[in-house]
Amino acid sequence: MDIILLIFGGLLILLGVAGSFLPIIPGPVCSWLGLLVLHLTDSVPSNTTFLTLTFTIAFVIFLLDALLPVWGTKKLGGTRMGTIGSGIGLLIGFFFGPIGLVFGPFVGALAGELTQNSDFKKAVRAAFGSLMGFLAGTMMKFTLAVVYLVLFVNIFWKHKELFF
Repeated sequence: MDIILLIFGGLLILLGVAGSFLPIIPGPVCSWLGLLVLHLTDSVPSNTTFLTLTFTIAFVIFLLDALLPVWGTKKLGGTRMGTIGSGIGLLIGFFFGPIGLVFGPFVGALAGELTQNSDFKKAVRAAFGSLMGFLAGTMMKFTLAVVYLVLFVNIFWKHKELFF
């Protein structure tokens, strides 16, 4: 049973890494679930403090990822329509691969801003804030997913003789 849990936990960790770039998958939470599943095995002693701390970090990063594009848009003078456009652009961009994921929020925020304001320069500035927020959130999620991947491998390696 431990081997099945180990494989399932590893898949969740990898899903968390993928979730760093795919907006549909909650990357930080998936990565944390991978750590949790590893600790549910009989081979790894449960560490409540470790799991609580890593969950708290994953949850904070999850929330920040949702808020950063909004803050970036607002910080650089964006309106509510720019924020909504950024979210719509992110969803549409998902269908266009990595390029769409990066530029979808920008184009969406730009379109949203232009519906509210005819000043193109101001709209581009707000759209740039959305793009920067999205990229910052993605970097945070990816960094956390890699750290959790390293922790997963390290914990497994420390207890590998108990698995086999």
